[in-house]
Amino acid sequence: MNELTAMFDGLSPEWEKLAAFGFKPEAGGYVYRVLLPDGQFEAVVSVTADGRVTADAIDAETGEVYALVKVAAATGAFVGKIRSELEAVLTEVAAKCFYADRFKSAAARSVIAYARKKYGDELEFLWPKFPMNAILRRKDNAKWYAVLLNLPPQKLGLSGEGKLDIIDLRAAADDIARLVDGEAYFPGYHMNKSHWVTLCLDGRTAAEEICRRLDESYRLAGKK
Repeated sequence: MNELTAMFDGLSPEWEKLAAFGFKPEAGGYVYRVLLPDGQFEAVVSVTADGRVTADAIDAETGEVYALVKVAAATGAFVGKIRSELEAVLTEVAAKCFYADRFKSAAARSVIAYARKKYGDELEFLWPKFPMNAILRRKDNAKWYAVLLNLPPQKLGLSGEGKLDIIDLRAAADDIARLVDGEAYFPGYHMNKSHWVTLCLDGRTAAEEICRRLDESYRLAGKK
């Protein structure tokens, strides 16, 4: 997987949506072709049977692959334009034809299932270029009450390898001051730290406590 298709990391194809989008069965997988806005090149996006994605910009007249579009060191207005147009196609494919199966921890799956059962809410993946980030929001006012992310533990000042599932939740200011300890509770990651707190979904906090905090966050999101 190169930089162009890195956005598909952690995503799985929804095969029926690929067909509806315009992908055609080919060589055991699916292929989508569309002329890029510049008119000279065609985007060719392939999805293999095991869900791997490749993409090329093909000269519409000669059929030759424009290899520079995949060379990160290649700069210049023209190659940048074609790369940007191809990225736009891939971003749309990711958003409309793939789903995120990213949160693997038992605690993450538990809280997702809890929100689904109690509030009827599903994760929303709002940022195609950041497919590992998701939110939960109230239906009545569209306010977020949870943000789930997957990131290196060092982002929270922790040690360890790989990545960590975390959840940002709303909390009262006095609760935040009391809870944040740098071990189980952290200042809201990428959120207003006066109103949000972060919990690791790696087992260090009991599922019951996380769900209780989720309920409180839901309540706070409903306040006017």
